[in-house]
Amino acid sequence: MTTSQRTVIPDSIRTNGATPNPWWSNAVVYQIYPRSFQDTNGDGLGDLKGITSRLDYLADLGVDVLWLSPVYKSPQDDNGYDISDYQDIDPLFGTLDDMDELLAEAHKRGLKIVMDLVVNHTSDEHAWFEASKNKDDEHADWYWWRPARPGTTAGEPGAEPNQWGSYFGGSAWEYCPERGEYYLHQFSKKQPDLNWENPAVRRAVYDMMNWWLDRGVDGFRMDVITLISKRTDLSGKLPGEYGSELDDLPVGEEGYSNPNPFCADGPRQDEFLAEMRREVFEGREGFLTVGEAPGVTAQRNEYITDPANGELDMLFLFEHVDFDCEGVKWKPLPLDLPKLKSIMAGYQAAVKNAGWASLFTGNHDQPRVVSRWGDDSSEESRVRSAKALGLMLHMHRGTPYIYQGEELGMTDAHFTRLDQYRDLESLNAYRQRVEEAKVQSPESMLAGIAARGRDNSRTPMQWDGSVYAGFTAPDAAKEPWISVNPNHAAINAAGEFDDPDSVYAFYKQLIALRHDMPVVAAGDWHLLDADDAHVYAFTRTLGDEKLLVVVNMSGRTVDLPRETAELAAAGITESNVVISTYDAPHAVASLANRELDPWEAAVIQL
Repeated sequence: MTTSQRTVIPDSIRTNGATPNPWWSNAVVYQIYPRSFQDTNGDGLGDLKGITSRLDYLADLGVDVLWLSPVYKSPQDDNGYDISDYQDIDPLFGTLDDMDELLAEAHKRGLKIVMDLVVNHTSDEHAWFEASKNKDDEHADWYWWRPARPGTTAGEPGAEPNQWGSYFGGSAWEYCPERGEYYLHQFSKKQPDLNWENPAVRRAVYDMMNWWLDRGVDGFRMDVITLISKRTDLSGKLPGEYGSELDDLPVGEEGYSNPNPFCADGPRQDEFLAEMRREVFEGREGFLTVGEAPGVTAQRNEYITDPANGELDMLFLFEHVDFDCEGVKWKPLPLDLPKLKSIMAGYQAAVKNAGWASLFTGNHDQPRVVSRWGDDSSEESRVRSAKALGLMLHMHRGTPYIYQGEELGMTDAHFTRLDQYRDLESLNAYRQRVEEAKVQSPESMLAGIAARGRDNSRTPMQWDGSVYAGFTAPDAAKEPWISVNPNHAAINAAGEFDDPDSVYAFYKQLIALRHDMPVVAAGDWHLLDADDAHVYAFTRTLGDEKLLVVVNMSGRTVDLPRETAELAAAGITESNVVISTYDAPHAVASLANRELDPWEAAVIQL
């Protein structure tokens, strides 16, 4: 079985501004979180052979690219985002031979493989970091080392070089007795930041990337790549360091300063990314580069993804998944639909003339979208809202990313106890906010983790209704590394695969529309009724072809707002309905009545 064929978008139709149009301009990417996808050896962890065994499923779905979260050798402090050897596979996932087999089998089916690349930081067990502990070694300045603050005792509280906090809680600095200095880690203390100012670091990274591309990999998703360029003053000091131009930084409720303003989208980032493009990708064809871009605006996305600037093909921006909280992610707020529409409109406008957008609502760091913005309280509501949210996202201009299980309408884990969680971020945040800083109650924090914790998306893929959801054998030697969602008996691939009304079948239709209709991939985007609190509506236009996309983002029956109602009033018939979450006759009746039923969504050809 091979993945579905895509219509070639003619070069007369503008996509990202390149000529010819890039192969990925009407592609769909599927993210795999390997440790939770498919276990074949009974150790409770997914593996590469498991991914290979499910390629026919992915080809049937119709996706074009598989993005694998890290499978490199790693101590697994942050589930593989702490890499100790970039050119080997962690035994938990298999071997390099297994990787070669996966590449070959994927390519046979017309599927490309994009690897997650983590080069803002390494593991503290990487050979580079071990060598860097010696001030006389050639790797001495491969990381961000700093002495203790003057007048303090190294290793004691308050001696850290500045007030920066880690995204995973606590200080962003860890003392290393062997070297007698502190190293910077924006994430876990086992994830020291590489010093990209050092050309030897960049050369080593580029050599490694070329090694993987030569092996058959089709590109990279680059983890937090917009944090690689740190801001320093003329003397080379970081903000907040003693004697720096910004010596005293404001601190938050946990007692630390946010490093993001000084590390995100830094002064040499464009230079580094353009250099990477030349050194790694120049002369190659058929690849894809996407960067995770915390701290980057929609306007900067246009520049970075404009092919004329030779940096990255697309970016993941986060404003649309960061705004629905009260200051911190652990204090979630209900969806403010006009705000979401405003953010998405900004994304779309920024790449109207050049550059490209990534489209996502879920990944390994986000909760399940059907639980977050939809309604998983009943089977009917779950299916309807999963379809509506999928249609809303996939009808935007850009490249959609599907996170494993999203195509089934998988839900949050709904854990109720702290000991059920495995994620470093959630556990550290609980300790920091509840036990140390005491800025959130245990009940509030546990509710926040249940709503926004990363483990919500990391429970095992639900393949069938058996005891471990088909992720691992019922008689496996070890249970899955994290609990299977109890609803797997009702929500699973086996039950949805041949069901024409399933979420899976609906996602197949969405993917096929992008493959077959250039207006879906590349048509102009225009928002309607921006202030309506329930209906998300917009048009897509390419030449004489025009689509109306209308989505009820609520579980109640709502009236069509004015602009949408005016467009829908022009004698819509069943033949005009491109796709609908109910059915074509229902969509026609709803639009004629100028209302939408709960979670009703449709695409209409005008």
